Amino acid sequence: MAKHKKHTNLERRDNDNFAPNEIAILGTNCGIISDLVHKVSKKLSNYKLAYFDASHAKDIQENKLSEYTFHHEGNLQITTSGNVNKFEQRLQFAQYDYVFINGNHYQGAKQILILDEAKEASVLKRLEQLDSIQFIIKLKKETEFFDFLVEKFPNIKNKICYTIDEVDKIANHINNLVLEKIAPIKGLVLVGGKSTRMGKDKSELNYFGKPQKEHAKELLENNNFETYYSVQTEFSVISSEVEKSQNEIPDVFLNLGPFGGICSAFQKDPNSAWLVLATDVPFVNDEVIQQLLKHRNPSKVATAIKGKSKEFVEPLITIYEPKAYSILLQYLAQGYSCPRKMLINSDVEIVEIDDSFIRNVNTPEDFESAKRGIKN
Repeated sequence: MAKHKKHTNLERRDNDNFAPNEIAILGTNCGIISDLVHKVSKKLSNYKLAYFDASHAKDIQENKLSEYTFHHEGNLQITTSGNVNKFEQRLQFAQYDYVFINGNHYQGAKQILILDEAKEASVLKRLEQLDSIQFIIKLKKETEFFDFLVEKFPNIKNKICYTIDEVDKIANHINNLVLEKIAPIKGLVLVGGKSTRMGKDKSELNYFGKPQKEHAKELLENNNFETYYSVQTEFSVISSEVEKSQNEIPDVFLNLGPFGGICSAFQKDPNSAWLVLATDVPFVNDEVIQQLLKHRNPSKVATAIKGKSKEFVEPLITIYEPKAYSILLQYLAQGYSCPRKMLINSDVEIVEIDDSFIRNVNTPEDFESAKRGIKN
């Protein structure tokens, strides 16, 4: 008898214990750990980093009032009540490239072990937490590996080892760990729907000897991106049902236009970045795509094209990073379904190009003019 499933089996973001990408530091006192995190963070200031620690304060009273104190320079201090909850922490840390954890208090999915002779008993107590040691740091160069470590991990002496003062080398190693988890890019061509002004589906218009949806898909595929058509449920792009399932992402966020298409793509694969391309911008070519890729900043929510004389970015010529998904859903929860609104109010990398590359085609007159321009 088949087991009854209560919940839809959704694709999940590839999280560690508390964040998409985390590392716990343990083996010495909390002051040394905190000092190391702050020194390394200065070397990695191009990333968005966080430190997850426990308070050592005593006789704390529950906050009856949550305080949010904003400074005009952009700093925020929060005093509130709350317990550690991995689901809550994953939401809070979803926007960070890397989260350091004080491993004396919380277990991280990956670990940095600091060898401190004074804390041998502490390491022994946490031995089972050491299931993914990335590298070793010695407080003193002459410090030997503890016998129980060698017994538990026979190859531990082969691990890369630094001394606590080699901050540059430690930062470089962590930088490589961040780079390992940069999301791959997939392509999403927005199709389906009939433009009121054009009077027909703009994705079917022919500028290059084929429907524009096919041209746009090839443009992304030529950059080695696995590419899908984003389609409204009632529209069909490909006749074969097998091909359709492989090449289309039907909207599951209904009646939300491009916003729903982007969210539907993230629901299908929340661990990839999505390069979104509309079909009403026929002057977007490989040069534009290369500019977008050259300036991609995975640390930002998105990397977006903006015309030099335009006030706002183009939300449908944009690379959306995995961290954009939760932000899009937050905007939806507030009753907004405009991807541009999200981008305008988020930390976005902007790539400026000449306006002519992002010229929209919305009417039959625009179409004829665009065809003439493309032929020339």
